[in-house]
Amino acid sequence: MAIAPLPLLMPPLTPLTTPRLLLRGAGPDDAAALLAYRLRNRDHLQPWEPARPAAFHTLAATRQRLEEQAAQMQRGQALHLMLAPVSDPGTVIGECNFTNIVRGPFQACHLGFSIDAGAQGQGLMHEALTRALAYCFEALRLHRVMANHLPDNLRSARLLARLGFEQEGLARAYLHINGAWADHVLTSLINPAYGDAP
Repeated sequence: MAIAPLPLLMPPLTPLTTPRLLLRGAGPDDAAALLAYRLRNRDHLQPWEPARPAAFHTLAATRQRLEEQAAQMQRGQALHLMLAPVSDPGTVIGECNFTNIVRGPFQACHLGFSIDAGAQGQGLMHEALTRALAYCFEALRLHRVMANHLPDNLRSARLLARLGFEQEGLARAYLHINGAWADHVLTSLINPAYGDAP
């Protein structure tokens, strides 16, 4: 199957929708909503993320991160999306980030995601990632999306498997997570439009 020419930069992003969610890029004006999400889920996310300094959970630091993310998106280096309920678009209940976008012969990126502790078990992240992955494959024409997780993060492992990600190996001491170097399971999903996916 032939595919369209690859985009040189990130195409203009309009909010992506699903039956229950709004997925959109965030700007500095969203700092308060994102900080509220982060503070509300601080303990919930801590085991799966790098250790965060106290300054991470401040409005100024959150605004700066959002400015950096917006610049990355403008350069075509990342796709950062906030998740909000369609019924309450001002409340952040999750994030999904497609980072380290590399073009040339690679055409790939890394996926990271998180969701509010109170929103788990409802299929919301599956719904969000199904839509976001379709955008990455159809609009951005990426060939491969890689997602890596801690071996004991069974919830993420099940979600990625449902989305079609395949396990490719185990990376020893891959990332410094929650204060220690941690092994990670390596998985990936290949764009079926390229004709070389299973």
